[in-house]
Amino acid sequence: MQSMLLTLGLFLHLSIYIFQEYKNKMSVHMQLHHPRKDKMKQIPKGSFAVMVGRGEEQQKFIIPVMYIYHPLFTQLLKEAEEEYGFNHQGVISIPCHVHHFRNVQSLIDKEHAHHHHLWCFRAL
Repeated sequence: MQSMLLTLGLFLHLSIYIFQEYKNKMSVHMQLHHPRKDKMKQIPKGSFAVMVGRGEEQQKFIIPVMYIYHPLFTQLLKEAEEEYGFNHQGVISIPCHVHHFRNVQSLIDKEHAHHHHLWCFRAL
C-alpha cells in the first residue's frame, strides 16, 4: 500500500511538472506568435503604421493619414510598389533608409505647421 501511495505521489508530482513545463512553453509561444490585442500597441485614429528600412535597420513608424496626400510620401509609396509590388501583405514597408524617411517626415511636418489650414481634417 505504501509503495502504491509513493508511486501515485511520484506520478502526481511528475504530472504537475510536465503540465507546468507545457504551460510555460505555450505561454512563450502565445506571446511570440499570438499577441493579445489589449497588449498590442494601439494605433491612434487617423494614423497608420509603416515599416521603414531593411533588415536590422527596419523600424516601425506611426504616421498621420494626411501623409498619403503629400508628394514626398507618395514618391516613397511608389518606390515601395516597385520593390514589393501590390501583393505585399501586412504593414506597408518603405524600402529607404530610416534617416531618409525621418528627413521626409520632418519636411512634411514643417510644411504642415506652415500651412496648417490645408491639413485641418481632424474634428476638434
